[in-house]
This record gives sequence, structure tokens and C-alpha cells, in this order.
Amino acid sequence: MRLERLGGLLVRLTGGSDGRGGGDGPIVVLLHGFGAPGDDLVSLWPALNLPRGTRFLFPEGPLSLHLGFGESRAWWMLDLERRNRDMAAGRARDLSSEVPNGLAVARAGMMALLDEAQRRLGADPKQVLLGGFSQGAMLACDLVLRMDWPFAGLALLSGTLIAKEEWVPLMPNRRGLLVLQSHGNQDPLLPLFLAEELRDLLAQAGLAVEWVGFRGGHEIPDLVIARLGTFIRKALAR
Repeated sequence: MRLERLGGLLVRLTGGSDGRGGGDGPIVVLLHGFGAPGDDLVSLWPALNLPRGTRFLFPEGPLSLHLGFGESRAWWMLDLERRNRDMAAGRARDLSSEVPNGLAVARAGMMALLDEAQRRLGADPKQVLLGGFSQGAMLACDLVLRMDWPFAGLALLSGTLIAKEEWVPLMPNRRGLLVLQSHGNQDPLLPLFLAEELRDLLAQAGLAVEWVGFRGGHEIPDLVIARLGTFIRKALAR
């Protein structure tokens, strides 16, 4: 693994021809969730069993948090007091109509990263698969809907529907895109019904959504890792 700065963001590069992101193979970009360390998803890459030469980019969110336990990063800040109140009261967190403060800044940073990856790493937009977990999944979805790159696929792991009024009109522009979406039926942070609504909206707009539901919470279980590996191999082989 090696560290680089792309588009102003710290990125961990792995895989490729040398185990450090080298070569000219396809690229998988995975974005971590809120409150996770910057290397949170790095351990996934050897478990995905992808063809040799596949490169991985793990960008680190621009915000450093002080949550009282180790390194914590985020793509935008959350209203933690509100979240805690809702969880204590057993209220489902419906974020579908919200456009988070900081989303536009996070999107601009990731767009700059992808543009620099194309220039410096030779990233072929048709051979780039974008995905993420939780907040990272929301940002990945927002990026794919707003960019004109012909991405190979989109992986949404335990994400949710946000910015609905902005996202829905953009979805038909991605007709035919391969999407993997996973979600636990006992997720205490992002309720299942909103993930299902996002799935249905994407499918109705013509995206090819592969749904992976599982019994569990806000996590990436072995079942999802196995399906993610299969999905990435299929998407990059098209």
C-alpha cells in the first residue's frame, strides 16, 4: 500500500501489479463511512478475489472528528445530538428530503480526485467502479448521478436515500448502470425501508440493481463481501 494525495485528498492505493496500486488495471474506489478511520475499508480488497492487476483507491474523508476513540473521519458533519435523540426515542431517521450541509464540498473534492486519477494514474472512466459504505455510499451515489463518466458500476453498502428531489430527475441518465445495493434488516442507523425506496427508484429509472438484503445491522458481513467481489468482476468484465 502507498499513500498519495489526489485532488487534495489523502488516498490509500493498493492492489495493482505491485500491491501498491501500480500498473494500468481497472480501478475500484471505495469510500468509508462517517466516524471511521481513513483506512477502514482497506482490509476488503484481498477478500474480494479480483483479477490480478485490479487497483484500489481508498480516499480519506476531509473532516477530522473528535469522537473520543482513535482516528475518525467524515465526508460531511452530522447532527449527532439529533441522531442520538431519534435513536433513543426509536424514531426512524428519514433523510430522504435532506441535502446535507457539506455534500457539495465533498462531491467537489471527489470529482477533483477522480480527474487527477485519470491524469496521473491513467484511470479509464469505463473501468472505474465507485462504491462506499454508509455516508460513503451516499456520496458515491451522488457522484455517479451527477458526473458524466461512464462508470463500470456502483456499489452501495448500507447507504440511504438523500437529496431525493435532486437525485430522482438524474437517475434516468444512468439507465443500464450496474448497481449492487446491500442493507441489513435490523440497521439501527439507516432504516431498511429507505434503502428499499432508493433501490426501487433506481430500478424504476432503468438501472440494473442487484439487491443483497441480510439479517443484521449497520455492517458489511461476509455474505456482502462475497457478493461484492462477484459484482465487481462482472461489472469490470463488460
